[in-house]
Amino acid sequence: MYGIQVSEFGSEDVLVHTELVVPQPGTGQVRVRMRAAGVNPADTYVRSGTYEFFRPELPYTPGFDGAGVVDQVGAGVDTVKPGDRVFVAAQGTPGCTGTYAELAVVDAIAVHPLPAGLSFAQGAAVGIPCVTAWRALFQRARLQPGETVFIHGASGGVGLHATQLAHAAGAVVIGSASTPAGADLVRAAGAAHVLDHGSAGHLDELTRITDGRGPSVIIEMAAHLNLEKDLTVLATAGRVVIVGSRGSLDFTPRLAMVKEAAILGLALWNATPAEKADALAGVAAHLRDGALAPIVVDTLPLREAAAAHRRVLEQGTRGKLVLIPE
Repeated sequence: MYGIQVSEFGSEDVLVHTELVVPQPGTGQVRVRMRAAGVNPADTYVRSGTYEFFRPELPYTPGFDGAGVVDQVGAGVDTVKPGDRVFVAAQGTPGCTGTYAELAVVDAIAVHPLPAGLSFAQGAAVGIPCVTAWRALFQRARLQPGETVFIHGASGGVGLHATQLAHAAGAVVIGSASTPAGADLVRAAGAAHVLDHGSAGHLDELTRITDGRGPSVIIEMAAHLNLEKDLTVLATAGRVVIVGSRGSLDFTPRLAMVKEAAILGLALWNATPAEKADALAGVAAHLRDGALAPIVVDTLPLREAAAAHRRVLEQGTRGKLVLIPE
């Protein structure tokens, strides 16, 4: 079989498309013939060798997320069987990488039924993006029906799913996007309002839209750019959940005092098994009822993994980028 192998940490150039040994499932494991593999920013951090949460032994095959058909099951597995359509959400499980390949062996706990109405590419978009969105909204922010939530970068992989989930939960959703095409995706996902985050002062619009109250919850994808301003527009006793940050900032702590705000960090790697199971159960229920429909904007052949790693970090990325084994 063929897949991507990383033999040294570094830039995307270390992603090599090559022939690999066919993996065999052990006790409690499942082998999946991958039809699609999701590309996440976390994949690029792991590849660099500097990611504080996870550093795999070399050589390794990247990829936490994917979808395909069960090919073989190991001893003790009765949750799925050969021929089942499934999605893989392996982040946080032992030996959790490996979906950038034609065949991947993962723990059975990482394999979940893929609803008939979803494509394999959509299934590959579920794992990290949807679980992150669920955890941000419901496990960290404790979002309630009727509250207003503002989602920075709502046209991205996490943002679109957070928009869909918050809308399904009965919240009023305001999102931001940097392009008209991205704004259209955010509206279609359930946002009542979409702001142009390339426009100076766009966060001031939140005060007008909410009649001066501000949003109760802000999902923040770039805290190094926005956190201080978030606290000036947040509702009193509001919550800011930091999903992403790529730098430092000068910060005025008094702003948090004035709003009695809660600033909540999120790292998916810190989720307990119970929290991850809760998130996956909620995500799976909304996949079945149609409230959550992963949005794949583009696919690339698996051999173009290096290009995918460059693109997933670009500004203005819309929806999900997925790799397809040849």
